[in-house]
Amino acid sequence: AQVATALVVALGLLLFIRPVARRHLSPDSHAHVSGSAGLVGLDAVALTSVDARSGRVKLRGGEWSARTFDVSQQISVGTVVRVMQIDGATAVVWDPKSI
Repeated sequence: AQVATALVVALGLLLFIRPVARRHLSPDSHAHVSGSAGLVGLDAVALTSVDARSGRVKLRGGEWSARTFDVSQQISVGTVVRVMQIDGATAVVWDPKSI
């Protein structure tokens, strides 16, 4: 009875647990992005006018200094913008509606 139970448990682990473990340990699985890299692609709201040199945005509940991704773009207060990259402590943003 003990051998049969051990075989059933081992087979169960192979069939149910192994695929989950392989998915989590696979090097090509989606890596968790953390820190400032995790902010890229998020939306933010312009708290002040944002241009190529300065501005402020609200991003994930915090206030960040910001500048525009496109140097010719001028973003007004209240505009929802997309974070294109984080440069130090500055969010580089772009207004996708300005196309």
